[in-house]
Amino acid sequence: MSILTIIISVLLPPVAVFMQHGVGKELLINILLTILGWVPGVIHALIVNK
Repeated sequence: MSILTIIISVLLPPVAVFMQHGVGKELLINILLTILGWVPGVIHALIVNK
């Protein structure tokens, strides 16, 4: 995982997931988690983009 991916994962989690996986299940899950709370979205983005 590059430094740019980590920074984007922290600032805009759905964008980071979209860049790595495109439109799909992982993106929808991350959008939902980000809406529920920013921290769960960040954690999910970091785990998925590992």
